[in-house]
Amino acid sequence: MYIYAIIICMRTTLILKDELIQKAKELTGIKEKTAVVHAALEALIEKHSRERLRKLAGTQKKLQPIPRRNS
Repeated sequence: MYIYAIIICMRTTLILKDELIQKAKELTGIKEKTAVVHAALEALIEKHSRERLRKLAGTQKKLQPIPRRNS
């Protein structure tokens, strides 16, 4: 049985401010521009996901407490 996988990489042309890329490289220690952009997108997604989750806090009043392990 053979399993085929298709990996899609999307190339995009971006116009970026050199100062922003350079500052991000210095702060993170990341050397490649592509890696800097990937890290920035991941951080942006994480930030907004966290904000959406925070806004949901307390919206289900009748929710039963979740059992936790004692550790």
